[in-house]
Amino acid sequence: MANKKGLRIALISLHGLIRGTELELGRDEDTGGQTRYVLELARALSEREDVDRVDLITRQIIDEKVSDDYAKLEEQIADKAYIVRIPFGPKRYLSKSKLWPYMEVFVDQCLSHFQRTRTVPDVIHGHYADAGYGGGQLARLIGVPFIFTGHSLGRVKKARLEEAGLKPDKIEANYAISRRIEAEEFALETCSLICTSTHQEVKEQYEQYENYIPERMEVIPPGVDLSSFRPPEAGDEMSQLTKDVNAFLHDPEKPMIVAMARPDERKNLAMLVKTYGESPQLQREANLVLIMGTRDDMRQMPAGQRAVLTQILTLIDVYNLYGRVAYPKYHQADDVATLYREITKSRGIFVNAAMTEPFGLTLLEAAASGAPIVATNDGGPTDIVANCKNGVLVDPFDSKAIEKALVHALLEPEQWDQWSRDGIENVNKHYSWKRHVERYLRDVHEVLRESDVPPPIARGRTTRRLPQIDRLIIADIDNTLTGHDDAMLDFFRLISETEEHVGFGIATGRRYEDVMQLMAEYDIPNPEVLITSVGTEIYYGKNYTLDTSWRKHIDFRWEPEKIRDVLEEVEGLYLQDDNEQSQFKISYKVDFAVAPRPAAIRRILREHGIRTKCIVSLGMYLDIIPCRAGSGISIRHMAYKWGFPLEHILVAGDSGNDEEMLAGSTLGVVVGNYSQELEKLRKYPRVYFAEQNHAAGIIEGINYYNFLDQITIPNEKLTANEDA
Repeated sequence: MANKKGLRIALISLHGLIRGTELELGRDEDTGGQTRYVLELARALSEREDVDRVDLITRQIIDEKVSDDYAKLEEQIADKAYIVRIPFGPKRYLSKSKLWPYMEVFVDQCLSHFQRTRTVPDVIHGHYADAGYGGGQLARLIGVPFIFTGHSLGRVKKARLEEAGLKPDKIEANYAISRRIEAEEFALETCSLICTSTHQEVKEQYEQYENYIPERMEVIPPGVDLSSFRPPEAGDEMSQLTKDVNAFLHDPEKPMIVAMARPDERKNLAMLVKTYGESPQLQREANLVLIMGTRDDMRQMPAGQRAVLTQILTLIDVYNLYGRVAYPKYHQADDVATLYREITKSRGIFVNAAMTEPFGLTLLEAAASGAPIVATNDGGPTDIVANCKNGVLVDPFDSKAIEKALVHALLEPEQWDQWSRDGIENVNKHYSWKRHVERYLRDVHEVLRESDVPPPIARGRTTRRLPQIDRLIIADIDNTLTGHDDAMLDFFRLISETEEHVGFGIATGRRYEDVMQLMAEYDIPNPEVLITSVGTEIYYGKNYTLDTSWRKHIDFRWEPEKIRDVLEEVEGLYLQDDNEQSQFKISYKVDFAVAPRPAAIRRILREHGIRTKCIVSLGMYLDIIPCRAGSGISIRHMAYKWGFPLEHILVAGDSGNDEEMLAGSTLGVVVGNYSQELEKLRKYPRVYFAEQNHAAGIIEGINYYNFLDQITIPNEKLTANEDA
C-alpha cells in the first residue's frame, strides 16, 4: 500500500551523468534525452500533493575525468525529489554497455539502501534495459509493482546495425546486445505497466518482443519544460552559444537551419550537410548550424563519433561551406533554449533528419520556442507533428525530399507563421509536464489497485540462531562440498573452530529428501540455512523450518502442467526421474545436438504465455523453475528477511545452476573443478576462481577473502582498475 502521506516513487536510470543542474547533454551517447526526461519527471511528480517522495536512483561515479557532483550520495533537486547515487562496480564512469557485470551488485546495494534508510518505494520505474533488469529484480524482492520504459530497444538497434553491415559478433562485442535484449524481455515479463512516448514504439518496436502484451502498454508523451522554452521577446540577451555560432558565419542575419544531435551515424547529420552542400538555393536562403554536443579534442572522442565528425568536416570542406556552416565545440545546457529562440527570431527551421528517432524531445523544445520543424518520418516525430501541426515529415534517406521541405518552409512566410503559432499552442496542450504527470499517476494508481505483485518479504521475528551469527558460508553439495572426502572434513573442521560466529548453509539443485540422505551419508553437519531444488525451497535451523513466505512469493503464475505439455513436443528434452522433480522444479535431461538452445526454449515458453526461469547445468541438465525463484534471489530473500549483510555471506559453487548466487554483493568462490558455464563470471567483481578442487577450493576462497577474520575483497579492487 502507498504511504499515508502519499506515494513514494523510485525512478531508476543507471547510466549517463545525471545531476540537478547543468546537465551534460551530448557529452556521449549516454548523456542524451533520457537523462533530462527522468530528471524533469522526478521534479514534476514531486510537485503533486499525492506524492510523498521521488527518488531518482542512479550510479555513484568517482572519476577525476568528470565532475565531483556525480560522487554525492544524495542530492536534493526539488522539495520532495532527490537524486540517490548507489555505488556499484568500478568507481569510474562507464558506458551503459559496460555495466552488465555489476547489475546483481546494484540490486544488492539498492536493497541495502532501502533497508538502511527506510525509504522502500510503493512503485519502481526502470528506464532503459539495465534499469529494467535491476528494477524488476528489486520490485520482485520487495513486493511492489514495476513500471518499465525502454527509451530505445535492443532488438531494434541490432536490426539497424545489421542493416548497416555490422557483423553479429562485432555487435555483440561492442554492445552486449544479447544481454540487453534478455534484460528487456525480463523487464517486459516482470512489469505491470509499460510507459511509451509514441504509438510507433508500441506497434513497431515492442511488438518484436516475446513478452509483448499490448494491454500493459500506455502511450504517455513526455512533457517539455515550458518555463525554459518560449518564443523570443524584446530584450532577450544573446547567449555565448549564439555568439559562437555567429563567429562562424559570413552573414549571421540569414535564417538558421539548426540540427542538434551528437555525432552518431544514426543521427544522419552527414546527409543534412550533403543536402545543404548540393543545394545552392538553401545556401542562399539560410545558414546551417550543427550543435553536436561538446568536445575538447576530437582525437579523444569515441571512434564512432570521431568518424562521423570527420565525415562532416570533410563534407564542409568538399562543398566549401566555410562561412555558411557553424559547428561550435562547446555549449552550456542553459544556452540551448536561447538558440531555439534565435531560430525563431531569424525565421529559420529546426531539423531532425535522424534515421530513426524514438521520441524527439528537441522537436518539442523547438515547438515551444516557435520554431517550425522538418523531421524524420521514422519514429516519434510522426506523433509530434500530428499533435503539434508545426512542420513536415520527410524520408531521412531522401536528400531531395529534405531539401524541398526546407526550401518550402523558408520561402513560404504564411506557412512558416502558421507552423510557428500551431507549435506554441499545441505543445502546451499536448506535451506539458502537468498533463504528463496526471496521466502517469492515473495509471500508477490503477496499477497499485490491480497489480498481482507478490506480498513483501516477511521480516524474521523469532530468535533462531541465524540472526546471531556474524557471517555465513553457503555451498553447493555435488562436486563442491563433495568430491574429496579429506578436503570436506578439513572444511567442516575449519568452520567448527569458529562456529560461535560463522554459520554454514547449503544451496543445491537437489530435492530436500535427497539432501537429507546425502547429509547422513557424508556426515554433513546441520546447516543454518538449507536452500534446495535450485532456490525454490528455503529451510532454517536444526528443525528445518520451511520458509512459507518464500513459497507464496514464487508461486506467481507457476503453471507446471502447462510447462510439461508445451515442452513435451520439443525434441531432445527428456524428463528426469520423479525423484528429481519437485513442486516448483521441473527437471530435464537435454541433448543439445537435437534440442533447441536455451534461448530458444525460453522463447517457446514465452510464446505460450509462460513465465519461468530456464537453468542449464553441466551442459546436459535443464531445470525449469518459477520466474521469481532461483539460488541467487533466494539468498537475497533470506538475507533481506533476517537483515543479514550480503557482504558477510560467502557462496561456493561449480556449475550453471550456481551462477545466479555467485554474482552480486555476496563473496563468490568458484571451485577449481568448475563447469565451463561459469567462465563468464571471471571478470565479475567479488567472484574468485580457486585453483583447488571441491571443498579445498572453498577453503582457498575463505583464506582469499580472510573470511573468518577481518574480511577483505581483493578481487573487487583489482576489477576496479581493469577495463570492464
